[in-house]
Amino acid sequence: MEYSNLIIDVPTLRKILAENPASITLVDVREPEEHAEDRLEGGKLIPLGDLMARANLELDPDADIVVYCAHGVRSMHAIMGLRTLGFEKLRSLEGGLCAYRESE
Repeated sequence: MEYSNLIIDVPTLRKILAENPASITLVDVREPEEHAEDRLEGGKLIPLGDLMARANLELDPDADIVVYCAHGVRSMHAIMGLRTLGFEKLRSLEGGLCAYRESE
């Protein structure tokens, strides 16, 4: 799969969140302390270190999932791990929460 198919840019995510937020599942793979400081509304916290153990219990493999972290590195690692579990509709927020906030 091409890298470009694994990412979602901030404007596209903003549009989805404004028009049809229920169409995606937001997953924050940062640590609880980071999540407590700032997060995207409606996102589910599953720290990267817990993701593989919790994914099949807490995420729908048929859902469109957008994974985010602070800058986009951990979320790409998360996507690679989730793909090994059979998840296919995955995208990483390009630039992470920092890019999202910088665009405000």
